[in-house]
Amino acid sequence: MSNPSFRQATPVDALRCFQIETSAYEGDEAATLEKIATRIAQYPEGFLILEAEGQVIGFINGGCAHEVQMADEAFKELIGHDPAAPNVVIMSVVVDPAWQGQGHASRLMDEYVRRMRGLDKRSIHLMCKERHVALYQRLGYRYVRPSASDHGGMAWHEMLMTL
Repeated sequence: MSNPSFRQATPVDALRCFQIETSAYEGDEAATLEKIATRIAQYPEGFLILEAEGQVIGFINGGCAHEVQMADEAFKELIGHDPAAPNVVIMSVVVDPAWQGQGHASRLMDEYVRRMRGLDKRSIHLMCKERHVALYQRLGYRYVRPSASDHGGMAWHEMLMTL
């Protein structure tokens, strides 16, 4: 495998990101193509692409808020997003299933954290399923609480990294 590389998303990435998102998330968890396109258009600095062998194999995207409300569904459409706000809220961390199990999610997260520090952000918030709590703890996140969100009909847990 060639060395994976990182870059900021562009509008032409929306369809491939949607394909990865729908292949990796269950049921109604996946963002729509429209939401992904909106996230790229409104906050490309917060949309990190991972490429290998000439193709997009994963991505992370998020938005920024002054006050973080993890159960706020409207924020997933970047309603209330302010690129100058100090707190990042990750919406998706996803790797194509064909590329999973190779450390790509950790590589993506490490690079994302590095870039958010470079933008002088103060914290990164995310929600994950119980099976991913330990992974995020290994990556430096602190467990906050079970989330009030029932996004996609699933149980979620809130995690926080102070930068």
